[in-house]
Amino acid sequence: MQPADIDLGEDLQLARHGDARMIGDITADAFRNDPFNLWLFGNFAGIRNLFNLQARQIYVPRGYCYSLGNEGACMWMLPGGDASFSFWDYVRFAVPTAFLCGPGAVKRGVRTGDAMDARHPNFEHAYLFSIGVRPTSQGKGLGRKLIQPVLDACDRAGLPAYLENSNPQNTGFYRSCGFEQAGEPIHPEPDSPPLVPMVRQPRRI
Repeated sequence: MQPADIDLGEDLQLARHGDARMIGDITADAFRNDPFNLWLFGNFAGIRNLFNLQARQIYVPRGYCYSLGNEGACMWMLPGGDASFSFWDYVRFAVPTAFLCGPGAVKRGVRTGDAMDARHPNFEHAYLFSIGVRPTSQGKGLGRKLIQPVLDACDRAGLPAYLENSNPQNTGFYRSCGFEQAGEPIHPEPDSPPLVPMVRQPRRI
């Protein structure tokens, strides 16, 4: 599956290099009350740093990102893409995180990344790193509008989609999109909230 296989329609805008800050800011805002990310960082500044880093260094240049105005955004990695951190990406994560959130957050972040990598599926799939709608725009059906174009492309290509659900309140939404839990929840540390792996098998069209 290639970017050209995805039809974003008229309302969604494909992110370019200069849009990384906007993509990061929208998704960080959407995750400001996310239980896993609050456990991980302890404050919104740490959450915003992570999502801006991921957008700037990984998902806008190497993945497939798009926005719905200034209200919502998605960060995907399509099959064959590379979502790995380089040494300098770890530095860009660790230094601000230690300053904003303390050294414990850096350790939790590294353990979380390792735990997610260990459970990441090895079959070909589209990976949804984040989907987010700003709190002021939630409840309007924008999440469905954001997620559907890539899911439709997965169906046409016969490919699964994968994500880690960090908020139990979103379980119903993901299930309504065809995602099902895949194995036990991920706990990077014993006291961490769960990250729930979820897989969506392609639908026949």
